[in-house]
Amino acid sequence: MTRRRVGTIMLILSASLALTGCTTTTSSYPELSSKTPDHDYIIGPGDNVNIFVWRQPELSSTVPVRPDGKITTPLIEDLPASGKTPTRLARDMEKVLRKYIRDPVVTVIVTGFVGPYSQQVRVIGEAVNPQAIPYREHMSVLDVMIAVGGLTEFAAGNRASIVRRVNGKSQQFGVRLGDLVKEGDIEANVPVRPGDTLIIPESWF
Repeated sequence: MTRRRVGTIMLILSASLALTGCTTTTSSYPELSSKTPDHDYIIGPGDNVNIFVWRQPELSSTVPVRPDGKITTPLIEDLPASGKTPTRLARDMEKVLRKYIRDPVVTVIVTGFVGPYSQQVRVIGEAVNPQAIPYREHMSVLDVMIAVGGLTEFAAGNRASIVRRVNGKSQQFGVRLGDLVKEGDIEANVPVRPGDTLIIPESWF
């Protein structure tokens, strides 16, 4: 992605935030509860699911979750999978299979994790590899930086910010990526949440 295209994307995002009543960027990060909310993995398009049907090897298979969020397996066509936990999907499959076999027992194992968009963390701007990455429990901004390869030489790391939906409204919080990545200031490491967007601007010089 070219620097010009990245700049255009960031301008569009800034305009969108203004229209939705986003608060101005601040240097302080919100205080978060010491108790991390329970995080169950949610299946999304692009995930691969390994489906095991006990004592029915011909019904067991590994299939991708299609872009429309559905899967197709032996005896089951177009079953919605996106937005469900693996356990919920397994129970739904058992309900369908009861039409064909007695007391089916299904186990669903997710591989090739992608997750739904609402469970991803997006990184745009001056990261080495800007991308969307699946959220992991207890994930921090340092974990995100490792996943995207760190900052570019043009990054204004200490002017970075996280855009987050809070109580239905977009809010923007400043983060000190320069201090964290270049100076090793661990106090600049803060938690991220599913759906966060990390914006890394370009340096003015």
